[in-house]
Amino acid sequence: MKIAFVGKGGSGKTTLSSLFIRHLAANEAPVIAVDADINQHLGVALGLDEAQAAALPAMGAQLPLIKDYLRGSNPRIASSETMIKTTPPGEGSRLLRLGEDNPVFDTCARTVRLDDGEVRLMATGPFTESDLGVACYHSKVGAVELCLNHLVDGPDEYVVVDMTAGSDSFASGMFTRFDMTFLVAEPTRKGVSVYRQYKEYARDFGVALKVVGNKVQGQDDLDFLRAEVGDDLLVGIGQSDWVRTMEKGRPAPFELLEADNRMALQALQNTAENSYEQRDWERYTRQMVHFHLKNAESWGNEKTGADLAAQVDPSFVLAEHLAEANAAQPA
Repeated sequence: MKIAFVGKGGSGKTTLSSLFIRHLAANEAPVIAVDADINQHLGVALGLDEAQAAALPAMGAQLPLIKDYLRGSNPRIASSETMIKTTPPGEGSRLLRLGEDNPVFDTCARTVRLDDGEVRLMATGPFTESDLGVACYHSKVGAVELCLNHLVDGPDEYVVVDMTAGSDSFASGMFTRFDMTFLVAEPTRKGVSVYRQYKEYARDFGVALKVVGNKVQGQDDLDFLRAEVGDDLLVGIGQSDWVRTMEKGRPAPFELLEADNRMALQALQNTAENSYEQRDWERYTRQMVHFHLKNAESWGNEKTGADLAAQVDPSFVLAEHLAEANAAQPA
């Protein structure tokens, strides 16, 4: 299952994604956590200190390795240099599976041990002063999109992505890469403004979207959110003493998280699992190709000097049964 957490800056998006990751790990689910926010805070929210979080390898800096590995023996891709963030897999491409070891995970992922389990954490890398004027943040997030395009995941596996704040993810097709998108919203007019943007953009792409109300203090807050987002409201999460101590660098055992908040996290997991029934690999592949052709025409062909439309394998559909065939391909 591929899960995104989105929301405006300051909504608590990173905190809630880290709680959900901890919850999944406590339930013994295999998890890859990805920090794709321009502000890289997920590692610290998962218990790393600042130095450990800063030492995480940046996926954006490993694009040549990622492209070279995923290209595999795909005859439609002349070289890894002609791959862009939307390049879809085809016959001969290498695919990624959550439980495996491969050069991409070996280089970009680090194991984070939690109270009740462990997860693998990946990060795009921060946007630095040296990037100003020569790069945009989407070039870093492109490494995540490319990996999601080549990922074959099952119903009991989780990739949880902490997305950049606001509606920036609509600058590419990455918003269509998820089985479920949880939008974190405070019970304020500003808090639900990003929801309206997401709902409008996602309408034509079948994106499954649920709102998680955060910093909810009572029934009036829930009533406000329900009036603004209707049935898209999944659950409300209140103030948490456990989170407060965690943010002070003194986290208590996760089992001591408030019962109401643990129940809310279980509701998120149940919703994510139920969305698996709606998974449509053909639509997923079709949308992948749609955004690739769009990017090829608007900037990709000119940048690479290649006809990127020729990278599309018209007979290829990403699907779970391909994971076994991929496992047999040499690394």
